[in-house]
Amino acid sequence: MFDFGFWELTLIMVVVLLVVGPEKLPRLAGQAGRWVGKARRMFEAFRADIESEIRAAELKEILDKQQNEIGELKEILKGTQREVEQELDDGDDTLVKAVEEQIESAREKPVKPGPEKNEAD
Repeated sequence: MFDFGFWELTLIMVVVLLVVGPEKLPRLAGQAGRWVGKARRMFEAFRADIESEIRAAELKEILDKQQNEIGELKEILKGTQREVEQELDDGDDTLVKAVEEQIESAREKPVKPGPEKNEAD
């Protein structure tokens, strides 16, 4: 974030030493360290909250898409169900008639016995 080199940090330390004095410098460094630590923890908590909100929004979007797709599939199934019910209600007996014809033709044909197999073969 900040690009401080060796000479910049040295200059800052000399100015702080001259302004604060050698007696108060250790206490000031400890307090500055606590502030920096607190700021880092606050930043990390803020970042974690933002990331969780983004994930929640993405999951909500995915859920909405899936619910829309489920609705479309339900409509397709309802339409197919209506078509099947209408075909059954219309009295379209072509399938039933075809099956009955097959049964009748099977009854009319005599069953030819096949060649018997001997156990010796």
